[in-house]
Amino acid sequence: MQDKLFESEAKVMEIIWAKNPISAKEISMIAADTIGWNKNTTYTVIKKLEAKGFIQRQDPGFICTPLVSQNQMQKVEAVSLVKKMFGGSRKALFSALLEDEPLSEEEISALRDLIENR
Repeated sequence: MQDKLFESEAKVMEIIWAKNPISAKEISMIAADTIGWNKNTTYTVIKKLEAKGFIQRQDPGFICTPLVSQNQMQKVEAVSLVKKMFGGSRKALFSALLEDEPLSEEEISALRDLIENR
């Protein structure tokens, strides 16, 4: 997957992932309540997501379903962030994340488990 999500697209994808499947109308109502968008803005973003292959819309009711999982997109975005901001170094990313935040023993243990069990 090459395409990235712009912030507006990510907001709509969050709604779709949470309510899958969901009509375009329902998405626009949720976006109006939570983001303050009008219907046209939401429909434009939905069309962009469909054109990029992130979702599919089916009649009747323009029912939207994701073609990529939230987990897949998190991985794509994480890899992009590491390449863009940390020169590809995961160690540099973790150092930046851990630099100013103290971790509890439970968090340290969970991180160790993640590293050891990969």
